[in-house]
Amino acid sequence: MSTRPADEAPNLSIAVTHLLKGVVYRDTQEVAWRHLLQLQSQVRDHFTVIGLVAEIDETEGYAYLRSRLDDPAEDSPIPRLIARRQLSLHVSVLLALLRKRLAEFDAAGAETRLILTRQQIIDMLTLFLPRTSTDARLIDQIDTHITKIIDMGFLRRVNDTETSFEVRRIVKAFVDGQWLSDLDARLADYAAQFAGPVAEDTL
Repeated sequence: MSTRPADEAPNLSIAVTHLLKGVVYRDTQEVAWRHLLQLQSQVRDHFTVIGLVAEIDETEGYAYLRSRLDDPAEDSPIPRLIARRQLSLHVSVLLALLRKRLAEFDAAGAETRLILTRQQIIDMLTLFLPRTSTDARLIDQIDTHITKIIDMGFLRRVNDTETSFEVRRIVKAFVDGQWLSDLDARLADYAAQFAGPVAEDTL
């Protein structure tokens, strides 16, 4: 079985292909990350041609693609390659809570990986869900939201378990500092919405 030498020449195809497949993480995709860092300018130029921006955060250790900020006139001749996502209210709240928890974790200056148990996530979100006839149904709803967040790449199961999850730092790119500074007010708004019927509300 052959292995790639540590001094292998940087390969643009490797960097580009992995980014097209999704977020590239330093800790789990070491080879792709190395090629990406060595070819940052070429990677950015490559994606600029098709209306995408390659965001590379060396401090946090992740890279991803996003669409260029839209012109208010919406008259760009380049079709949007990355579709906007409309998130349910509950998923949006969970993302906000995870981002807040990560900020608190970083402020404490402890470990580098924030690991939460399933029960911790349930406890975080329960306050923002309307009470149902059974606790079992409520837990099923939360598990559905957790699965959605995993599919989006903001949570990762630890050792493929169903009880522990790592909060991926890519969430910082989607819930920025300014948004986070207004979080308490936003959560109060969410709580008010959850006080009434919110079956299919979206943001």
